[in-house]
Amino acid sequence: MPKSDVYKDYDTQKPTGWLRLYVRALVGEQTLHCAIEKPASVMVDQPLWEQIGSSFVQHYYQMFDSDRSQLGSIYIDASCLTWEGQQFQGKRAIVEKLTGLPFTKIAHSITAQDHQPTPDCCILSMVVGQLKADDDPIMGFHQSFILKNINDAWVCTNDMFRLAIHNFG
Repeated sequence: MPKSDVYKDYDTQKPTGWLRLYVRALVGEQTLHCAIEKPASVMVDQPLWEQIGSSFVQHYYQMFDSDRSQLGSIYIDASCLTWEGQQFQGKRAIVEKLTGLPFTKIAHSITAQDHQPTPDCCILSMVVGQLKADDDPIMGFHQSFILKNINDAWVCTNDMFRLAIHNFG
């Protein structure tokens, strides 16, 4: 089992029935600490893969928005990235692509995320959201990740990204 701890604590600052969930998971080379607050009825039955997937998504976009060069900590040399149809393999190639993207500021807003366990003990995560890069208009995006536990650390082995742009012309 991966090195992931889940602590549940009823939050006295929130209305009755709210639960604060603390998740500690080793993601790549970094220990990820996350607190998620939701109504207790939503979180009581939340499976571990949901907790790990949600924590990963929060961590990934926080790092992407603040310092993309740090994203190398979540990939391995066998990781694959497909970015708008272009394929990259390996931690170095992926980080070069992500740090070389043609914008200086970016902010992601997550609309929805779904997580599933896979038969080989990985986690499949799908994210839908919007992003704002520099002074460009807000755009929708879709991103999928496969997370795998290797040596007690969750890493991203597969990452696929597409802008939600449609050309009906």
